[in-house]
Amino acid sequence: MTTNYETREHDVLIIGAGGAGLRASLEALAQGASVGVVCKSLLGKAHTVMAEGGIAAAMANVDAADNWKTHFRDTMRGGKFLNNWRMAQLHAQESPDRVRELEQWGALFDRTENGDILQRAFGGHTFKRLCHVGDRTGLEMIRTLQDRGVQQGIDVYMECTLPAFSSTAVRVTGAFAYWRETGRFIVFKAKSIVIATGGIGKAWRITSNSWNTLATAWPSRMKSAPSSWTWNSSSFIPPEWFGRPASRASSSLKRSAAKAGILRNKAGERFMEKYDPKRMELSTRDVVAALSTPRSRKAAAPNTAARTWTSLTNPPNT
Repeated sequence: MTTNYETREHDVLIIGAGGAGLRASLEALAQGASVGVVCKSLLGKAHTVMAEGGIAAAMANVDAADNWKTHFRDTMRGGKFLNNWRMAQLHAQESPDRVRELEQWGALFDRTENGDILQRAFGGHTFKRLCHVGDRTGLEMIRTLQDRGVQQGIDVYMECTLPAFSSTAVRVTGAFAYWRETGRFIVFKAKSIVIATGGIGKAWRITSNSWNTLATAWPSRMKSAPSSWTWNSSSFIPPEWFGRPASRASSSLKRSAAKAGILRNKAGERFMEKYDPKRMELSTRDVVAALSTPRSRKAAAPNTAARTWTSLTNPPNT
């Protein structure tokens, strides 16, 4: 076994440089810790950049009746009450402050006529709640957090893949990784480790997730800390297009619905009226996917009219 490897040591080691990982690094730095961030791609290329809808926060800039309690209720109902209720509560309560924080750090959100952060409707939300930057909110979030982190002095290990954690009988003590460019080994020692490796999009055959969203850290996590495993940690975005293989993995279905797109069956009927008459296409993503996909499955053969159709024509009173 080779002993030719480099060693790095930090108070806090963060695996993943998406929105969660970068924000965690900033908080650890603010507490005076030495922080290292490991990412298997380049800094700024995490899958957070693909988040197009926006950031849900009950700021009440558009709908004055909105508040954190309604947001909390929407979150719990959308998760079929499988959510960790305390995490959902903190999310609902603290989201407005996190959005204002991003704004203070340089994020440029779309604005209302009064100059407030503009908010729009999205699936499963009672009120217009999503703070956004056109359809590139994730990109703006990453840009802002990345610039802030570089300015604050985080140590970033780019193009570094982490296949295993090191541990004792009672705790995880570090991680073993290698540089993708050279294949040379690197060992990290840390007092605390934050796993922020995102979802497991490529676990599904059809997904809008990037090719490198492979969940490579999840098996290592299960071996070293099995009690931390939960499917709540997995982000699932199932709406999809059926068609040519190159165009099948697309998040356009949900995005189109948020912009007044309408789903119709082969008879031209707006079928969501039957299942969720109040929210229709703005129902939660699992409901929209479940009701749309079977219609498409039955008509997977090319050139058939028995599919789910998305109309981007915005008729009156819809």
